[in-house]
Amino acid sequence: MTAPDRVPNDVAAAAVAAFRADVDRLLVEIARRMVGQGDIAGAVASALLAGGHVLLEGVPGLGKTLLVRTLAEALELSFSRVQFTPDLMPADVLGTNLIVEATQQGELSRRFEFQKGPIFAHILLADEINRATPKTQSALLEAMQEQSVTVGKQTYELPPPFFVLATQNPIEMEGTYPLPEAQLDRFMFKLRVEPPGRDELHRILERTTGVQETAIRPVLGRERLLEMRALVRQVPVARPVQDFVVRLVEATNPARSSVAQVKRFVRYGSSPRGAQAVILAAKITALRDGRFAPSFADVRRVAVPALRHRVLINFDGEADGVSSDAIVEAALSALPEMV
Repeated sequence: MTAPDRVPNDVAAAAVAAFRADVDRLLVEIARRMVGQGDIAGAVASALLAGGHVLLEGVPGLGKTLLVRTLAEALELSFSRVQFTPDLMPADVLGTNLIVEATQQGELSRRFEFQKGPIFAHILLADEINRATPKTQSALLEAMQEQSVTVGKQTYELPPPFFVLATQNPIEMEGTYPLPEAQLDRFMFKLRVEPPGRDELHRILERTTGVQETAIRPVLGRERLLEMRALVRQVPVARPVQDFVVRLVEATNPARSSVAQVKRFVRYGSSPRGAQAVILAAKITALRDGRFAPSFADVRRVAVPALRHRVLINFDGEADGVSSDAIVEAALSALPEMV
């Protein structure tokens, strides 16, 4: 940060405390309806606060849709859901120009009018995104990166904050299409949702087979959410921590890496967006812990969900069952924090 932008210590401490309290209130409210999945809810909230998007992977029925609907209710944000299917077209997501007829002074006139699609909401749930064709999947690219939609020659801004939470079935399941690399790179995190344990399953049954579903109270408004996003951008990052992130991203690229597993099993490593995602996530982790500066430990905590979908395994790695998680962990283990 430059000197004029530096935040006084007392102001920073108060802002961090308020940030931490508001995030805690949000997660507590989500937990009133959601059973388990606390780490997933925390990561989704972090991505929203960083201005990123999230890809959730898991088999159907694990509460992914419930999570995003609960988040929208707790934040008083508009919510839209699109069920991705093989016959879904880009216009079904973005909207389209329709011919509108009107009679004025006895004369019939026709004009084009843009009918907004479901993407025009604060929170968009792209459900089972990998069941749609790549053409429809790619309709989200501009929206996720530029926060806008272009139809014909006209560009329409999306309402801030705009957040995409996409769910996908494991790619081994029938009727799925792999997401293009360019689209995967637009997601800040890729999170894997695991099935609940026995005790959690009992609690799910008790909550969902009763008379009434738990009502969610709004705990944060849109303006406060935008303030919290602005605070994240003001958090300074020490040069050694930033250098560690840069070296980590380099270590995932086989052409520049000294890690044996990367050279042998990786086809492509992380892009610069991966470094941005790690830095922003580390900032939020620090704020949630009551600190106004991220540490090396914060980087290590967020590296796997921020980079796993940006590390593409080659044929040898797939044949040997090597996962991108293992590659990121290997890079983290091989890198010294200070050079």
